[in-house]
Amino acid sequence: MNAPVIPEPVRARVDAFVARPRQLFINGEWRAAQSGATFEVENPATARSIAAAAAGDAADIDLAVKAARKAFEDPKWQYLQPAARARLLLKLADAIEANVDELALLETLDNGMPLMLARFGSVLGAAESLRYHAGWATKIGGETVSLSAPGESLAYTLREPVGVVGQIVPWNLPFVMGVSKIAAAIAAGCTVVLKPAEQTPLTTIRLGELLQEVGFPPGVVNIVTGYGETAGKALVDHPDVDKIAFTGSTVVGKQILAGCAGNLKRVTLELGGKSPVFVLADADPAMAIEAAARGIFMNSGQICAAGSRLFVHEKLYDRVVEGVVEHAKKLKVGAGTDPSNAMGPLVSAEQRQRVLQYIESGAGEGARVLTGGHALPGEGYFVEPTVLGNTTAQMRVRREEIFGPVLCAMSFTDNDVDALARLGNDTDYGLAASIYTRDISVAHRLARRLRAGTVRINFSGGVDPAMPLGGYKQSGWGRENGREGTLMYTEIKAISVGL
Repeated sequence: MNAPVIPEPVRARVDAFVARPRQLFINGEWRAAQSGATFEVENPATARSIAAAAAGDAADIDLAVKAARKAFEDPKWQYLQPAARARLLLKLADAIEANVDELALLETLDNGMPLMLARFGSVLGAAESLRYHAGWATKIGGETVSLSAPGESLAYTLREPVGVVGQIVPWNLPFVMGVSKIAAAIAAGCTVVLKPAEQTPLTTIRLGELLQEVGFPPGVVNIVTGYGETAGKALVDHPDVDKIAFTGSTVVGKQILAGCAGNLKRVTLELGGKSPVFVLADADPAMAIEAAARGIFMNSGQICAAGSRLFVHEKLYDRVVEGVVEHAKKLKVGAGTDPSNAMGPLVSAEQRQRVLQYIESGAGEGARVLTGGHALPGEGYFVEPTVLGNTTAQMRVRREEIFGPVLCAMSFTDNDVDALARLGNDTDYGLAASIYTRDISVAHRLARRLRAGTVRINFSGGVDPAMPLGGYKQSGWGRENGREGTLMYTEIKAISVGL
């Protein structure tokens, strides 16, 4: 797969886009924040401001929620045929695909990720998510039920849209996550107020322009940029929001749960992870090395399901860990806009400092820094890809989510699946896990014992819109994607008729 090259006309359009103050998208119109406030958007590869976006707050959230409520209760939307909703999603997918170069460059400038990941993982991934969810628009339905009560009756259930949905999107893969959330909500017939992370609002704002172009009705999707403690909190607390869908940290997820208690909002939370990767004695070492390295260094480790705990059988430990270390040393780190770079910066100075503090903590508790461990000199928020050896279960680097390019490696001696499962499950999280072995029986038995929402066996693919995404324990509530993710945007109504 060749690295994408951005044509000059596309660069010119992106330059023009970021040069204009970016506004809020409410009820099908662009408007400044009512306070007039804006905030600066940085390019994390240079640590310099590249744009200004409207700093929406509670007043703007209230306008957006009112617009979403009005749209939801409009008979034109309520009784719009499911096939028509599907066509809207398909038109949006085509529009995204037609603007892939522009969106990919914006995503890279905003987040720092390499252009390859921005193009294929985020932008084209978003288009495919829309196409997948468009199929669900015409397939959401209830079922008939046989009652035990005496007499003849007809009983059935309906699946109805939950209503106005507040969606809060993180900064690590902002475009595909925002689009996927919208796709499921629209497929179910909901209306949306979308709040992107303040670090990465640009592609979401461009999405608003595409929503206008393809003909989404006013108020069906509203976009409010701003800070989490103002706009995000106001959205969570708003009494006329029926559901919150949030992707982000477990700490913030718990705060959101408290905020949703006022009107008992429905809640979907896709939260943090500390995912184990198991390399058993009979595994293919080359496959395991490639997968382990990609699983922690992709997007600079800023992925909730990143395989940050590497468990390798003692027979293969030296070979696998040395292989990952060599991979890390060869990774070219730099601005994502350079197609030759394989790893970009962390998203902010705060995130870089957080990652460096964890590396320092691990070394202080006795872990060996096998490679990396430092910030790169010069501009931007770059941290070297890092591998820590001799880690123990008590270390903070083993127990807490770092959200950076830091791998904790350790060996094991026993292939017993119950012992391995105890290692993998020794965490507050339960988002994902990976297993590498030639023994498919052992793989399936271990997969059943792991308390994780996603388990991959000899497979290192990314998120697929057809597969439910979510976690056990403190990795979240509910699921995104798949049939289950779409149904999270519905309520069940039971109807019984005497005949």
